[in-house]
Amino acid sequence: MSIFGKIVDSIFGSSEAKAEEAKSAEAQAEEGKAPTAAPGEAAAAEPITVEEVETIIAKIDANRPGDYNWKQSIVDLMKLLDLDSSLSARKELAEELGYTGALDGSAEMNIWLHKEVMSKLAESGGKVPDSLKS
Repeated sequence: MSIFGKIVDSIFGSSEAKAEEAKSAEAQAEEGKAPTAAPGEAAAAEPITVEEVETIIAKIDANRPGDYNWKQSIVDLMKLLDLDSSLSARKELAEELGYTGALDGSAEMNIWLHKEVMSKLAESGGKVPDSLKS
């Protein structure tokens, strides 16, 4: 799984859990209990705002011990989500997201990564885009 995929799963829940929820909703629809997309048609993830993403992450932060500067630091965001925040993991994430600068762990790279991750989380509505799946 891609690093971005792990971030999405940590914030919004695992892809496997979402697949199970979709199957359950489809089964309920067949029984006439709930509306759903046409058979074989996956519901598209709706974009959300960065503020909504931040609200979700803030709830995670409130339930974790420690003090994380996740609103500004990609390292702290990854640590909050119990993900590898090492330089090699951040380099891999930068490559996944299309960073074109030096992969040296600089402030420039880390700031870009944080902004890009928050933006992609909002754009994807909690779903890993096909282009970022590994």
